[in-house]
Amino acid sequence: QVTLAESGGGLVQPGGSLRLSCAASGRIRSFGVMSWYRQAPGKQRELVAVIAPDGSTNYGDFVKGRFTISRDKAYSRVFLQMNNMTPEDTAVYQCHGRSGPLDFWGQGTQVTVSS
Repeated sequence: QVTLAESGGGLVQPGGSLRLSCAASGRIRSFGVMSWYRQAPGKQRELVAVIAPDGSTNYGDFVKGRFTISRDKAYSRVFLQMNNMTPEDTAVYQCHGRSGPLDFWGQGTQVTVSS
């Protein structure tokens, strides 16, 4: 059994910041590509950010330099620093990790941006 557990979600005011964390537990604790996705009500899930084992990163077009994805050296934790947030960032944020041919997803954490 492998689980990914997100933490750090919550309510933040427009212009504020949040830092999401995702930790792996179980038989597989080291991943290759790790990513953050999000899904807002009534919308499709979309890629927020991805980080490869070599540290290279890629972001959704809507990020526009506001978010930063990072990971620990053990390749078992991934983080998402979100700055200058807007109400359009309100969504459930999910962590994803790939180990060989296998994909693993966290349950998601709610992020709400509202005044």
